[in-house]
Amino acid sequence: MQAAIRISIQKMRRNFGGPFGAVVVRKGKIVGRGWNQVTSTNDPTAHAEICAIRDACRRLRTFQLGDCELYTSCEPCPMCLSAIYWARLQRVCYGNTRKDAARIGFDDDFIYREVAAPIRRRKIPMKQLLRKEALTAFEEWQTKMDKIRY
Repeated sequence: MQAAIRISIQKMRRNFGGPFGAVVVRKGKIVGRGWNQVTSTNDPTAHAEICAIRDACRRLRTFQLGDCELYTSCEPCPMCLSAIYWARLQRVCYGNTRKDAARIGFDDDFIYREVAAPIRRRKIPMKQLLRKEALTAFEEWQTKMDKIRY
């Protein structure tokens, strides 16, 4: 946890992005590091947790981190929480809460509410198009013999 906090402070001071840091740990060793790089890379998905997961996966040459833990300086936002589940991390430890983050201008509460809202009631309009054509890829995936499951 200390490494995640240290990264959050160092990288924030160097203007890489917001005050967030994260590390992925496997068997007591840091295998991935990340910090918020949203403003320095113009990438809204470059949150500390996402960057740490990407770094760990690249280093370990895998897309699953089931034997790893994530230490992050702040409770993960909805996007990062989803990535944590997709990466199959076994545990998450965090420092600041999402309420602490909201107090300094990083308020993700509206996203939590949007995810829970029915599609027709979300702020960003969503419309289904060409479902029949889109199903072609899913049907092919179902019978694909050399697919890599995840």
